[in-house]
Amino acid sequence: MTPIIRVAMWSGPRNISTAMMRAWGNRPDTFVCDEPLYAYYLQKTGIDHPGRDEIIAHHETDWKKVVTWLIGPLPAGKRIFYQKHMAHHLLPEIGRDWLRQLTHCLLIRHPAEMLTSLMQFLPSPRLNDTGLPQQLEILRLVEQMTGRAPPIIDARDVLEDPRRMLGLLCAELGVPYTDDMLSWPPGRRGTDGIWAKYWYAAVERSTGFEPYLPKTEILPDQLQPLLAECLPCYEALYARRLGRSSHPPH
Repeated sequence: MTPIIRVAMWSGPRNISTAMMRAWGNRPDTFVCDEPLYAYYLQKTGIDHPGRDEIIAHHETDWKKVVTWLIGPLPAGKRIFYQKHMAHHLLPEIGRDWLRQLTHCLLIRHPAEMLTSLMQFLPSPRLNDTGLPQQLEILRLVEQMTGRAPPIIDARDVLEDPRRMLGLLCAELGVPYTDDMLSWPPGRRGTDGIWAKYWYAAVERSTGFEPYLPKTEILPDQLQPLLAECLPCYEALYARRLGRSSHPPH
């Protein structure tokens, strides 16, 4: 029997997490899920996101039931369960022991680029909204549980060389790389969250990773203190990322 691997990819908001889910979802051996703790997060925090009530009504809001599913059996013919998670959805009230049953990795993005996008729907974000403190917590937890750090990939590195970065990631996870991960059919998936209609227009048009383009938007003055808070978290993660290349954090 081929062993089953449950890959938990922990991202922050406004990253390439949905494109990454498309890449894994295009593998014939992989089943994917989309932010399974989102409905619980919305209900628990009371935060107002597009389609909030519909998401809570449609998706599971009991985190214990979600966890049971995440560590449960896979559909027939699948040996990889790729789980797209937002790190900030891992609220303090959620237990951590179940994380031992997953293989973890982190997806990061420079906070100056992330915040200019995040502010479009969250005008006054806080540090916890960025997922960066939670990613550091997950890094430390995984190190404590397994004795080794989870692989960390940076969005810019992926967009600049998807084949290289996905190959490095697969090697770290112990699964074979396939070029199936570099392109996918356009459109929505049955595994997409019900929030896809609010957020996924660009990825639904996509057929692969878009080339990296630096953002030109200027971060407003009121968010500069938050950027200063984010940078130490990001730089600590960035320094340990896979495929370290020459370009520094901008």
